[in-house]
Amino acid sequence: MSREVGVLGGAFNPPHIGHLLLAQEAMCALGLDELILMPTGEAPHKAISPEPGAKVRLEMARLAAEGVDGLSVSGSEVERDGPSYAYRTLELLGNESPGSQLTFVMGADVAAGLEGWHRPGRVLELSRLAIAQRPGFDRSEVDEALERLGGRNHAEAIEMPLVGVSSSLVRARIAARRPIRWLVPEAVRRLIAERGLYGADASGTDGAVGAT
Repeated sequence: MSREVGVLGGAFNPPHIGHLLLAQEAMCALGLDELILMPTGEAPHKAISPEPGAKVRLEMARLAAEGVDGLSVSGSEVERDGPSYAYRTLELLGNESPGSQLTFVMGADVAAGLEGWHRPGRVLELSRLAIAQRPGFDRSEVDEALERLGGRNHAEAIEMPLVGVSSSLVRARIAARRPIRWLVPEAVRRLIAERGLYGADASGTDGAVGAT
């Protein structure tokens, strides 16, 4: 019997509750045996900025997933040299778990840009797509992109609570000395505070990341 394995990639800069909600809803809706968070190593299309370090982002992802049943984290892209192409990641996962059904989980905004990926056709060959609606995003853009790639039948929608949280919002709140408690997992918040990531006050005395 084959295993149903989901892959949720991204910078995770930092990981937040939106990532975990998407993971939860994907596991529930698709009946996944496992969902793997896959932090990007070297982003192929644009620089990750600000970049606390790929290994730091991997560490935060592992903290975010800690103790969550069915949720795991892979350092495959971080540890691999060169750009983190999705098709290559899927090939490697397929080799590691032959017979597994792979599902690439993503937000609608990411799916709309699939044509600009390196070898998007190969991504569709290796996995099905699970696409979550993003607030204010027109799903027709996704449908049109998939139609042009011949992948309309390889994708299904995921319903999830509409939460307007993003990594950029979290970073902006930190820079503005505003709390981020309840926006990121507590272990992630503590690491950000302790290491002064994204301009946080490492002393933790001003509550900029919700320490008080």
